[in-house]
Amino acid sequence: MTDPTKRAGIEASAISLLKRAVELDMAKRFEEATTCYQEGLHLLMEVLKGTHDEDKKVRYRQKISEYMTRAEELKQHVQHEKEVGKYHEQIQIEAISTGYSYEKLFSRFLDNEVSEIEIEDPYIRATHQIFNLLRFCELVVKSDTKVTKIKLITGCDEESEGQKHKLGQIQKSLKKYNIELEIEYSTTLHDRQIKLNNGWVIKIGRGLDLYKATENNFCIGFCDFELRRCHETTVDIFHSKHIKPQDEQS
Repeated sequence: MTDPTKRAGIEASAISLLKRAVELDMAKRFEEATTCYQEGLHLLMEVLKGTHDEDKKVRYRQKISEYMTRAEELKQHVQHEKEVGKYHEQIQIEAISTGYSYEKLFSRFLDNEVSEIEIEDPYIRATHQIFNLLRFCELVVKSDTKVTKIKLITGCDEESEGQKHKLGQIQKSLKKYNIELEIEYSTTLHDRQIKLNNGWVIKIGRGLDLYKATENNFCIGFCDFELRRCHETTVDIFHSKHIKPQDEQS
C-alpha cells in the first residue's frame, strides 16, 4: 500500500474502530467489543504492511499486540460465560437516539448455525408494525443463516382482517426463499423477545417497534432505520443456557 492518502484513510478507520472497541469493552458489551477489536486490528495490520518508518512500525506492533491480547481475552471470556450459562449483555437505547438499525442489533447473531427463529411480540398488528416484521425478515433473507422456519407469536387484531391478510402476504413471499412463516395468535402474550436456535435470546422492551415515526414519509430516516430516531428502551441479550425454565415458560 504505497498511496499515503489511502493509508491515512485506513489508519483513521482502524483508530475509530479500536476506539469504539474500547468503549464497548468498558460498557461490558464484550461480544460487540470483540468484533470491533478484530476489524480494527485487521485494518491496523494493513497499515503496518505499508509503513516504512521503523519507529512507527514499532508503535504499530506494540498496539497490535495489546489489542490482540485483549480481543483474545474477551473471546475466551464470552465463550466461558456461554458455556456456564452466565452470558448477559445489556444495551440501553436512549430516547431520540439513532444508530440502532435491525442490522446493528441482530446481524452478529445471525450466523450459519441458525435454522429457526421464534419471534414473540404481542403487537405485530398495525401496518407499521407489520412492516417492521417484514424488515426483520428481509435481514434474515440477506444473512448467512440457513433459516427454514420463522415462528411468529403475536396478538390478534379482532377488529380488522387487515392484519391476517398482510401477514399472509409476508408468509407467501418468504416461501419463495424456502422459509416457512408459522403464525400463532395469543391473547395472553406479554413478553417481547427473539429466540434463535443457535442459543441467542434477544429481549427488547418495545419489541420490533422501537422506532419513532418520522414527520412525514419523505424525511431522512424513513427508509434507513440507522438514521431513524428511537424510543427509549432496553435490549437484553442472553445465551439460552442463562434462561431459567420458568423464564422460558412465562
